[in-house]
Amino acid sequence: MTATATLTPVDPALVLALEAVCAEVGTRATDRLAAAHDASHYLLRPHAVATASSADEVAAVMAAAREHSVPVTFRSGGTSLSGQAGSDGVLIDTRKHFRGITVLDDAASVRVQPGATVRAVNTRLARYKRKLGPDPASEIACTIGGVIANNSSGMSCGTHANTYRTLESAVLVLPSGTVIDTGAADADKQLAEREPALHAGLIELRDRVRANPDSMQRIAQLYAIKNTMGYGLNSLVDFDEPVRILQQLVIGSEGTLAFVAEATFRTLPVPTDLATGLLIFASLAEATAALPALVEAGFATIELLDAASLRVAQQDPDATAELTSLHVADHAALLVEFHEHNAADLQRRREQASGVFAALPLVTPTTLTDDPATRAQLWHIRKGLYTAVAGARPSGTTALLEDIAVPVERLGYTCSQLIELFARHDYEGSVIFGHAKDGNIHFLINERFDDPANLARYEAFTEDMVNLVLGQGGTLKAEHGTGRIMAPYVNRQVGDELYDVMWQIKKLIDPQLQLNPGVLLTHDPAAHVHNLKSAPTVEEEVDRCVECGYCEPVCPSRNITLTPRERIVLRREMQAATDRGDTELARTLQKEYDYDGVQTCAVDGMCQTACPVLINTGDLVRRLRAENQNGLAQAGWKTAARHWSGVTSLGGTALSAAKALPTPLTRAATTVGRAVLGADTVPQYADDLPAGGSKRRVINQPDAAAVYFSSCTTTMFGPVGDDGVAESFVRLCERAGIALTTPDTIASLCCGTPWKSKGLTDGYALMQQRVTEALITATDNGRLPVVCDASSCTEGLLVLLEPARERGIRVIDAVEFVATTVLPLLPEGNKVSSLTLHPTCSSTQLGINDALQNVAAAAADTVVVPENWGCCAFAGDRGMLHPELTASATEGEAADVRAAASAVHASCNRTCELGMTRATGYEYEHVLQVLDRATAGSAPREH
Repeated sequence: MTATATLTPVDPALVLALEAVCAEVGTRATDRLAAAHDASHYLLRPHAVATASSADEVAAVMAAAREHSVPVTFRSGGTSLSGQAGSDGVLIDTRKHFRGITVLDDAASVRVQPGATVRAVNTRLARYKRKLGPDPASEIACTIGGVIANNSSGMSCGTHANTYRTLESAVLVLPSGTVIDTGAADADKQLAEREPALHAGLIELRDRVRANPDSMQRIAQLYAIKNTMGYGLNSLVDFDEPVRILQQLVIGSEGTLAFVAEATFRTLPVPTDLATGLLIFASLAEATAALPALVEAGFATIELLDAASLRVAQQDPDATAELTSLHVADHAALLVEFHEHNAADLQRRREQASGVFAALPLVTPTTLTDDPATRAQLWHIRKGLYTAVAGARPSGTTALLEDIAVPVERLGYTCSQLIELFARHDYEGSVIFGHAKDGNIHFLINERFDDPANLARYEAFTEDMVNLVLGQGGTLKAEHGTGRIMAPYVNRQVGDELYDVMWQIKKLIDPQLQLNPGVLLTHDPAAHVHNLKSAPTVEEEVDRCVECGYCEPVCPSRNITLTPRERIVLRREMQAATDRGDTELARTLQKEYDYDGVQTCAVDGMCQTACPVLINTGDLVRRLRAENQNGLAQAGWKTAARHWSGVTSLGGTALSAAKALPTPLTRAATTVGRAVLGADTVPQYADDLPAGGSKRRVINQPDAAAVYFSSCTTTMFGPVGDDGVAESFVRLCERAGIALTTPDTIASLCCGTPWKSKGLTDGYALMQQRVTEALITATDNGRLPVVCDASSCTEGLLVLLEPARERGIRVIDAVEFVATTVLPLLPEGNKVSSLTLHPTCSSTQLGINDALQNVAAAAADTVVVPENWGCCAFAGDRGMLHPELTASATEGEAADVRAAASAVHASCNRTCELGMTRATGYEYEHVLQVLDRATAGSAPREH
């Protein structure tokens, strides 16, 4: 059945108890409903969301909830696919304040907190050429807490380097409040002294299992393949000390036994030499029959794609010619890859593989490639399957990505029977892909749970699938965790005796059954069809979202208001409330959404860079802003578009005047204006803002090689030093012998971003017309490229000129133009010692970050890109309208910048330079200004 429609009233006594022990407790409708959604197809609405900042605070929140008989669930990345991260009790956010990463023993191990993402940890380890063992596909967003909770593995780690095998120690907060550091020399003694019943109970369960030959045999079978069903009973066999058994039981326990406040992992070396190939077979049977030979050949990864997967992959624009030319009938493919640590070993592997390939019934000859671009193309085929299928699902349906594992020799039969089940139950467009080397496959189906007939179909399919997998000696969950979806089937997989052992473990460690009830173990045989999501049709971006959470780590507003996923799910909740007539909740959500969802969105598009279905939530927010604009604002900004030269000059003059006045007076004036006209209308003045700049000048050099479109931000905001990026860019081109020209009306032109970001459609359309006409003339109908000196303006121009694409106008950012065209012609520079670089959201979207680093490297001996860099959220004027947004977005990066203490600091966008200057206290300038000084023949200026 679908989740209950009502939002239960908040218990004031519980809230008071939580607020007494935790500084951040969310009880608004927005707080509760935004946190109710994870990547699974389950929906439970929490009573309150407590954002704990320490292990002691987590323990205190658990105690407060326990006093009120309310369950507790830990929530971090929310990428769970099986329903582990939802709660109708107290949800404890363990991501915001638990992101610490400490590299130990020259990176042989790493100590991490549960809120750090896998990607963040691997980024920190990369300089040491080490990595974590678990390599889940959701590494961009999934956190260490979830990795431990689900015993994560991935494409290449199998069972030999998963979480269970590589976690060395952990700091555990037990439901009783006891904190145990399993890495302490006397950890087992501490456990015996502080939790004697638990210590003794673990010994009893250990001995019970070991004394039962049937249990020992069954455990050996269960854990010979990937298996995340129920508790990891192999802990009782593999370890003797109760504290070590406890630690390993927590791995894969899905937040039902303890909170992991910190964990230390053994790391692995990063392979340096790789080779990849796509092996295409005439049938699934032939592909799976080839697995033993390929495993014997030493391939680190062997990924399966069935015929339906290949048909989907053929539609990808990046598909290889070999794949697109294939007429897919019953074909299947294996994507294989060698991972080695030196070129000689890789070459030996490749030579041996040639003989293996020759003996296989391949449809087309295959060679392995070590070319990074080709390898990326091949992996894009595999990784794009989820995007293509989930993104194209019918509106109102939910995508279910499931995983199972069977002994490798039974994989072919299992896959063929799954395909028959899809047909029998009318699941069209379903695909099978996954980690064939481990007998572990994923399959994706789309379902609509608010239709009783569809729900009955899903139940029947699940029963058939369970019978199939268990009949082949497999496991119903290989990687994604038991969750709610398979909790009713744990007993069927492990048998009565081991199922009872699992319940004894739960009751021993969590006697009040407080932690995540209904997850992993349940007595309800229908638990997997309770609290199911329904997905109302809302808007294009909303309808495509699969609620995976991949967007969240890159969102600049994630720590202050909402993430893109939360913006989208709240739109669904508003629509659902409206559909059922709950007008009070709909109005409440709409009111709270204005600030949380609309005003504090940077519309930077970074979410799209991480989204598997390519949603830009900024497009949604811009449209909502347009709907909220009145006729007066539209008319006023349309007039501004007609007179943009004067408007920008006036803006610069106003900043110059404000700079000349006492700061308290200027700040007081803007504060009053904000109070009267609104915080989303009047910018807040701060004394770190510069005076205004100068009017953009017209250039008309003979034999021009490019049209220079200087940004109007250089007029509004004065430069660092005597002159800004415009003069630096012109001088760099002069040194390289490259002539430039500009439109005659350059001072009155703009990329359109100020209108587009605010939803001011009338002014945008007018500016679009004026810029297009001016650039058609200036570029000689597209003969010359257009070069822009601010990355956000370059991105804005590309969008603005999209309707005129057929006119051939090409837009390139000044950084990329200098890196490819100017830099090779410049003399050797007089470099600064060190430079900290801030890539922007736009440089990321444009794909020019490599060019940005190349230009920086030409100007500085050492270039530092902070590990925690991200969008600064200054976003044109957003940082002046809502300075709290920029402060939150830059907190992590600012700490990295201060630690680096470089000689100079640079970016590639004027407003981003202002945002980073404000955040760090260091003066940021355009990287081309640094390069200009470095190649001018004079001593570099450091600051």
